[in-house]
Amino acid sequence: MSVPRLVIAAPASGSGKTTVATGLMALFAARGLAVSPHKVGPDYIDAGYHALATGRPGRNLDAYLCGTELVAPLFAHGAAGCDLAVVEGVMGLYDGAAGQGELGSTAQVAKLLRAPVVLVVDASSQSRSVAALVHGFASWDPEVRIGGVILNKVASDRHEALLREALDESGVPVLGVLRRAAEIETPSRHLGLVPVAERRGDAVGVVRGVAERVRVGCDVEGLLRLARSAPSLEVAVWDAGREVGGGVGGGPVLLPAPSLDRVSAPGPVRASAVPSNAGRAVFQGSAPGPAPQTPERPERPVVAVAGGPAFTFSYAEHAELLRAAGADVVVFDPLRDERLPPGTEGLVIGGGFPEVYAPELGANEPLREAVAELAHSGAPVAAECAGLLYLARSLDGAPMCGVLGADARMSERLTLGYREAVAVGDSVLAAAGTRLRGHEFHRTVLEPGAGAAPAWGLVRPERRVEGFVQRGVHASYLHTHWAAAPGMARRFVERCTA
Repeated sequence: MSVPRLVIAAPASGSGKTTVATGLMALFAARGLAVSPHKVGPDYIDAGYHALATGRPGRNLDAYLCGTELVAPLFAHGAAGCDLAVVEGVMGLYDGAAGQGELGSTAQVAKLLRAPVVLVVDASSQSRSVAALVHGFASWDPEVRIGGVILNKVASDRHEALLREALDESGVPVLGVLRRAAEIETPSRHLGLVPVAERRGDAVGVVRGVAERVRVGCDVEGLLRLARSAPSLEVAVWDAGREVGGGVGGGPVLLPAPSLDRVSAPGPVRASAVPSNAGRAVFQGSAPGPAPQTPERPERPVVAVAGGPAFTFSYAEHAELLRAAGADVVVFDPLRDERLPPGTEGLVIGGGFPEVYAPELGANEPLREAVAELAHSGAPVAAECAGLLYLARSLDGAPMCGVLGADARMSERLTLGYREAVAVGDSVLAAAGTRLRGHEFHRTVLEPGAGAAPAWGLVRPERRVEGFVQRGVHASYLHTHWAAAPGMARRFVERCTA
């Protein structure tokens, strides 16, 4: 009794995990399977490609942000009713939060999910040495089951023969060989891959391309058998309603094992390899998660959530928690919409790339004024990273909303890493003294003025204050996962009705 599942890992970043994981997701979905996509760690961008490949929300599994006890329940929540789950790892298989042992690593998540691992190896500069590398990864932690290897960036038939010969004695089967294919590489910039929402139709072609590569180069039937070999997973499924109600509750649930007998031998990837509804909400300008909708009932407060190409970073569970706490979640696009959704009583602005769209955001003066008016009224406003920049006076010289007395600009320095934080004072998200973990990921800096209290006191790995609390506004560079602190969603919605 289990959901068939695979973890796609690698010895290091840049080995091809995203290509393989996204290609597998799209290929399985094209075969008629309901595929649940997951990403280890805090990364939002890969999850967007997963959503495009499967037509389902890409969900993150982050043991550092959410705690090890929530990894399996969140996985079960996303995989409920699905035929198969594919989990893309982060960095190298055994890499986790700095100085925290295995915490946050792909290996830890694989163990928590009792899932077999497929190791994607960049074989471009090696031959016989690949066997030593695979043997080392397979034997390092006996609790991690490496069920197969996919060789990526293989140069020729001769190169493939040398690699296969070396691996014959390793005991780890070769489940795929992918040749070099620069023509379908996904473009990157200062913070990683370019998000799906910014690439529109081009991203669909890329996903179809990687699905075709996987079909041609991989033993898809062997990968399905490996996924089906995952043992039973007994877990209390995460539920947003139960979480905001004040307690985990619920007993263990055995996830039913679907039948994969209907999966036929792989054939050519058709135009439908990417589900027709995949990424539709993204291309309509919404953030990952809910599509725009009108309030269900007048008594439910409307919480507007920024989406569109400039604000693509959002964990799916955030909108689910807001809804469970009693709000109607309505997505709007600050690049196109000149007004906030009708009846807006609260505003959430997540992460993204406003620096790429600073002139366009600045040119939308009616919306900037509406956001400023809402914030000045004392309504609850929660902003993370990109949202923080949008609330500033300016971004690289372009006018922003002017809610905060600060100016933002791009810099050469990348700020990246997990953080432990304490709420400095009371805010619409947290009471003073609340402790949680977050993640910073930006190349911008703020030159703040006076008039606001800090949001967080960071206590690890460095000690400093960060962010702004000003009336109903909570704005910070810190990305947080509300599943770890569902009281934040409940508190925010309560402030909307106060």
